[in-house]
Amino acid sequence: MSDADSTALKARIDTIEGGYELFLSYAAKGYRGGDPQTGGDLRRSIEEMDKALDGLGAFLSSLARERALEPIAPYDAFFDVIDGDAGRARKALQLVLAQPGISSQVIDNLNGSIHLRAVLTDLFLIDEILRPRASESVPAAALAHEEPPPPDTTSTS
Repeated sequence: MSDADSTALKARIDTIEGGYELFLSYAAKGYRGGDPQTGGDLRRSIEEMDKALDGLGAFLSSLARERALEPIAPYDAFFDVIDGDAGRARKALQLVLAQPGISSQVIDNLNGSIHLRAVLTDLFLIDEILRPRASESVPAAALAHEEPPPPDTTSTS
């Protein structure tokens, strides 16, 4: 994965996760949602999350192909799942944005939405899989010949 793609993936994940965290804070404030001016930062965050979710499956698919991950079929199948979860989460976000005022209770319910939670979990899983691992830089033969650590002789028990 190129540095630019890795940065773009991190930015998408940070935007979605950051929005979720903002929702937690907003939900705890007890806003009634009657004032359309309330929640400017919230609306911006929802819009940014919506943008970060747009085309997420295709973006991830291009990353997998760039890294020549094989077999590609399981990746594509999971990217379809992510795309579906992202699409459903976007619909929920857009529904909330359509409201003239956004109450804390609406945000609390949005935060509890299985669609939003699913896409977050999907992203955490695929990020961990796509992230270069330290063990990839160590040849398997070196790992196979690794000596166990010496016993701890400092213990007095």
